[in-house]
Amino acid sequence: MTSARTVSRLVKSQIASDGAGVKLRRSIGSGEISELDPFLLLDNFGTENPDDYIAGFPEHPHRGFETVTYMIAGQMRHKDSTGAEGVLGPGSIQWMTAGRGILHSEMPEQREGEMSGFQLWVNLPAKDKLCAPRYQNIEPEDVPFAQIEKGQIRVLAGEVEGIDGPVCGPVSDVAIDPVYIDINLQSGGSYRHSVEPGHTAFVYVFDGSVEVAGKTVEKHHLAILSDGDSVQLSSRGGGRMILVAGRPIGEPVARYGPFVMNTFEEIQQAVEDFRSGNF
Repeated sequence: MTSARTVSRLVKSQIASDGAGVKLRRSIGSGEISELDPFLLLDNFGTENPDDYIAGFPEHPHRGFETVTYMIAGQMRHKDSTGAEGVLGPGSIQWMTAGRGILHSEMPEQREGEMSGFQLWVNLPAKDKLCAPRYQNIEPEDVPFAQIEKGQIRVLAGEVEGIDGPVCGPVSDVAIDPVYIDINLQSGGSYRHSVEPGHTAFVYVFDGSVEVAGKTVEKHHLAILSDGDSVQLSSRGGGRMILVAGRPIGEPVARYGPFVMNTFEEIQQAVEDFRSGNF
């Protein structure tokens, strides 16, 4: 028996800042919604004013979860304590598993022009929280497109059924079995996406306006979906959104700034390890 998902909650993202003063809009991880298992944070940054992004995200620690950076426009240089370094450009994605601990920075590789994209935090199950840090750094040319009627989808993780057949995203070997797709619908476009029943799912609109399961969702709004096996998306005047889904972890969450563990004692240990240089 099939059941279409509906919008169970609509959340307007809140204006915030992070790093050394980067202006952004926060939905998950805000005062409106602290977390959405397994997702801990969703930030949408987007501006043409260098003063809003030029200070970047200087070196800072992470432990116990994964950070996912998806660039829409602009360039950001990544460096970290493992010696890894690279530039994230338009259309690229980095799925970083912080595991037992890492120090990293993300700094603008430009002094003018548009900088926009997303950062998503994904929890790790207890058994993986102290794993070795690792990366999936994926260049724009390695992120495939799926063509649909009156639209196009960039497939970062998961699978999309396009006009020419199924298209799979390059992100793999992630505990939550994620879906992460960037959907651009033209005026009058529509698309139905299959979603694994029981998985948490949401849609975030970052351009135009979209009807999610028949409910209008405007720019800068997060639509949390009910359970079901699919979601219907359409747009009268054109709209662009990300659709993200993943398997809930269902474990206790203890978080303190850049550390996400299962207990307060584990948070204390993370702070102690960071202060003693044991990352």
